[in-house]
Amino acid sequence: MRKLFAFTLVCLLVVTSTAGLRASEPQGKDIVDTAVAAGSFKTLAAALTAAGLVDTLKSKGPFTVFAPTDEAFAKLPAGTVEALLKDKAKLTAILTYHVVPGKVMAADVVKLKEAKTVQGQMIKIDTSMGVMVDNAKVVKTDIVCSNGVIHVIDSVILPK
Repeated sequence: MRKLFAFTLVCLLVVTSTAGLRASEPQGKDIVDTAVAAGSFKTLAAALTAAGLVDTLKSKGPFTVFAPTDEAFAKLPAGTVEALLKDKAKLTAILTYHVVPGKVMAADVVKLKEAKTVQGQMIKIDTSMGVMVDNAKVVKTDIVCSNGVIHVIDSVILPK
């Protein structure tokens, strides 16, 4: 139960919790440590731990993470997070679908129509009404970390 609670809190990135992080200012921390320090990525951190991806996202990278807020995870149907915690393969596929190799800053994202994820599939990028990644709106950009960048999104994106 504690693991589930922690997972849920990490995956749900609350935009207000990232308010202390300034866009484009390099953080001395890696992606995982930056997310944990923000206090609003607890569910994501727990999910990364459950999937065995913490060491990967603490490595040199660089990585671009489209990080769903806690509110985004709350939009998922009841029981989804719990089921994912029990299915490491599916959880890993979903989490790696949120990661693009390389450091893709917001100025670069808006020039793209799609990007290949670490999971292997392409995510669609639409800039016609703000910036959308698949069905998720980018709500905060360019949280620079020592090994990449985080862009906060308002929905969990799922591989096809």
